[in-house]
Amino acid sequence: MEKPTEPASIPDADRDSRRFMARGVAAVAALGTVAAGLAVRAGADGAFAKYAGSALYTVLLCTLVAFCAPRARPLVVAATALGLSWAVEFAQLTGVPAELSAHSTAARLILGSTFNAPDLFWYAVGAVAAWSVHAGARRRA
Repeated sequence: MEKPTEPASIPDADRDSRRFMARGVAAVAALGTVAAGLAVRAGADGAFAKYAGSALYTVLLCTLVAFCAPRARPLVVAATALGLSWAVEFAQLTGVPAELSAHSTAARLILGSTFNAPDLFWYAVGAVAAWSVHAGARRRA
């Protein structure tokens, strides 16, 4: 007896399944990153809390980029998140984020209010950390 052939749509279904799974992993990673940020905020203070928060900000952006573009390579995801982080930081030089932050807690969390040059370095640390986890996970998959 001849084995039935699989429909041509199976590869598309498999690809869609992988994207769905990648988005689920990215969503869980985003929630974990937010939880880590809240834990740092609750359990630490000073420079450690500030710069851990900066690094985690970029890690969160990496998870959001990966969620939106599940097929993107880890380097592209990390570079995009780092670019967005730096853009937000440099936007703080304009005063617009400070004005928005004065009226909205969400804006304060997302945009910050004042430029801080060391944040640029810590954003890069977060991007490298997220890239290494993402690249390692992709290699195992």
